[in-house]
Amino acid sequence: MPKNVSKITTTPPTAVATEIEELEGLLDEVLPFKKLDHNVLIATWNIRAFGGLTEKWQAGDSDSPKRDLHSLLCIARIISRFDIIAVQEIKGNLKAFRHMLKVLGPHWSFILTDVSGGSEGNDERLGFLFDSRKVKLSGLACELVVPNEKIETISEGAFARQFARTPYAVGFKVEDKTFVLVTLHVLYGKRPSDRVGELEGIAKWLQQWASSMNSFDQSLIVLGDFNIDRRGDPRYQAFVSTGLRVPEDLTEVRRTVFDHRATYYTQIAWFQNQRNIPQLSIKYLRGGVFNFGPHVLKGQDLTPFQLSWRISDHLPLWAEFSTKC
Repeated sequence: MPKNVSKITTTPPTAVATEIEELEGLLDEVLPFKKLDHNVLIATWNIRAFGGLTEKWQAGDSDSPKRDLHSLLCIARIISRFDIIAVQEIKGNLKAFRHMLKVLGPHWSFILTDVSGGSEGNDERLGFLFDSRKVKLSGLACELVVPNEKIETISEGAFARQFARTPYAVGFKVEDKTFVLVTLHVLYGKRPSDRVGELEGIAKWLQQWASSMNSFDQSLIVLGDFNIDRRGDPRYQAFVSTGLRVPEDLTEVRRTVFDHRATYYTQIAWFQNQRNIPQLSIKYLRGGVFNFGPHVLKGQDLTPFQLSWRISDHLPLWAEFSTKC
């Protein structure tokens, strides 16, 4: 390795260290604390093109990718505040991901899919990171593949193709509570209408699958990037068509770094009061987003677009659940 290449494990420059310290203080103020035997903090974050890494504390004009050690350290500090986080847009190149694990430490574990094939798959993986001091795997890990033949509410041939990026389900256990998290990244398409079929498909399939969980006594939470533009639009209606519900306090929060409009791209949802579908094994308390934009890479005078390639264009969406129900 060339002598001028920095490492994520080395002491950062003073300005970077000062900013990270301020970021940690802000996170203390705006996010709930992780409490053993009390709560579980679950989040979802589409980290834009989370693949390569420039091993400098500040990437230069000619460097590619623009994500550098400073950016990655910010990402790691934010992720560390949750117990479980679903991450979308992890690329085939795992360099940034592996370097982030060095910052998170040996008590952090992960589970990933392989990369999605084809142009629509965009060389992306889906994954979960979790703090193994508190969270354990319950044994289930699977990709959701739709059958072509008729199954109850889904007619034969209803899907012209599989999902561009196959939804990924993993079972977790916190204390004596077990639950399944399903993460996905819905196809964006050339037009908003291109997303409706996939959203309807996942909603129907999740309803059918959640009903079968009665025999396992496990509840289901869906989270990820659904590429829904706004509440009430055809994409949103497709998403909630089978009973998935979004917590009311998450309905108007900002999702991206680009504007203050309450786009609905990122979601956390579950089935409520649906016949034959188990209720959540954990109790929802509150949720929100962490708007990192004004608090990271402050000395670089970046536009939101430039920031999106260093950190992300999406904001992390989180939910706190009680395990005492």
